[in-house]
Amino acid sequence: MTRRPFLRSRALITRLLHMRPAAVAAALTGALLTSCTPAVSTIRAPGVPARAAAEVEQLRVKVLETLPHDAKAFTQGLEMSGSTLYESTGIAGQSSVRAGTPGKEPAVRVSMPAPLFGEGLTVLGRTLWQLTWQNGIAIERDSSTLSELRRVPYRDDGWGVCHQPERGRLVTSNGSSRLAFRDPKTLAKQGDVAVTAHGRPVTALNELECVGDIVYANILFTDRIVRIDATTGAVTGEVDATGLLPSSEKRPGAALNGVAAVPGTDQFLLTGKLWPTLFRVKFVPSRP
Repeated sequence: MTRRPFLRSRALITRLLHMRPAAVAAALTGALLTSCTPAVSTIRAPGVPARAAAEVEQLRVKVLETLPHDAKAFTQGLEMSGSTLYESTGIAGQSSVRAGTPGKEPAVRVSMPAPLFGEGLTVLGRTLWQLTWQNGIAIERDSSTLSELRRVPYRDDGWGVCHQPERGRLVTSNGSSRLAFRDPKTLAKQGDVAVTAHGRPVTALNELECVGDIVYANILFTDRIVRIDATTGAVTGEVDATGLLPSSEKRPGAALNGVAAVPGTDQFLLTGKLWPTLFRVKFVPSRP
C-alpha cells in the first residue's frame, strides 16, 4: 500500500488552516470525491494464505438509536465517560470542547481561540487531555468545567488519543500507520507500534477509542473503522459504516469522525464532521 492517500489528506488539512470557513467544506468534499479506495485493503498481500486474511473479521453497524447532533460541529474527538459525552471540534477559530448528555445541547462548552485547532480528547477521571493539530501543545482540562489546567509541549501532529488505564498509558495517532504510547501525566512518548492488515500498513489512522487492549480507529475520509490489537498492531476487524448517514442528509465536507464506546455495554456512539445525527450502534458480523 502506498502512502499517497495519507500524504494527500495531510496536504488538504494543511490548507484548511489558511482557508475561510466557507471554503473548508468545499475542500473536504473534493478530498472525499478524489480519495482512492479505503486504506484497509481486502486484497491479500502476495504470499499471505487465505486463512490469514480471514482472521480480519468483517463487521457492519447495526443502528439501535438515532439522536440529534450539532451539524456545524467539525468533530475531531468523541468519548463517553460515565453518562457524559465529551466532544472536541476543530478548525482554527471554530474549535471547542463540549460535555453533556448524548443527543442534547452540551451542558458545558468552551471555545478555543485561534490559531488553536482542536483534535482528539480523552478523559482521565477528574481531568482530560485535548490535543491540538499542529499548534505544538496539548491541553489538560478539568473534566467537569472544561477549564484549562495547563498546556504541555506536544511535538507531533495531534490527531486521535485514548486512554488505556490498565496499561497506564495513552494511545495517540498522527495520521500515519503507527500508534504511539504516551505517559498519561506528561504525554512523553514511550514507544509505538505499526498497524497492519494482511501484512500491509494501514495509513490515515485518525480518531481513536480504547476498549481494554483494543483500539478502534476511523480511517480518515472513509466510512471504515478498524479494530486493532494494540499489543501487536494487527487489525483484527474492519467495520463498514457505509450509508450510516443517508446521502440526503450529507452536506459538503461531512465525513465519519467520532467513535465513543458506551461504558458497560458492547455499544458505540458514532458521528462525523458536520453530521446532524449521533448514532448508537453495535458492531455485528457482516454475514450471519
